[in-house]
Amino acid sequence: MGHSQAEKAASRERVLRIAARKVRTDGVGGLGVADVMKEAGLTHGGFYKHFASRDDLVTQAAAAALTEGSAKMERAARKNERDARAGLLDAYLSGQHRDTPATGCALVPLGAAAGRDGTDGDVHLKDAYERQVRAYLDLIAGLDEDAENAEEARAEAVLMLSALVGAVLMSRAVADRDLSDEILETVNRRLRHRAGPRPAQA
Repeated sequence: MGHSQAEKAASRERVLRIAARKVRTDGVGGLGVADVMKEAGLTHGGFYKHFASRDDLVTQAAAAALTEGSAKMERAARKNERDARAGLLDAYLSGQHRDTPATGCALVPLGAAAGRDGTDGDVHLKDAYERQVRAYLDLIAGLDEDAENAEEARAEAVLMLSALVGAVLMSRAVADRDLSDEILETVNRRLRHRAGPRPAQA
């Protein structure tokens, strides 16, 4: 790859990274091309060298934001060597995750937009959102070593992921910080209780 092509690729990656952060914090409707390009240190006129349209940028930024979550969740789970499931719960249902949506799981802020996709002209997010839901379900089900069978592990994964996303969404939406903390702590405690105590791993 020549110097100019490498520079172009780096610029595009920078724009995409900034846009992915913005869709986490502002949603797809709040993503402005001019603001993204300015933050990336590029001219607004250069946008079309990298993306076909604003919708193209939004779609790719949303997909990038969603896929980044899998690696983060897996790293969070593996931090607790004794109980990977508890590690994931502690990271996802933390005050830090609640308070830093720009680097958090994109399933939370993008759910509403994906739900509207195809009904009111929003960009096509359903496929990217569904892929990430399936990836998370596979990850969570794989952590449940005590499940009696794959069907049981899958059902518990659906319940856990739904509770995680819903808890973070509500904890960010309420004004009372004590209530916000209560939501996170209660869901964490109840999900741990469902799993029961875990034996130490060899």
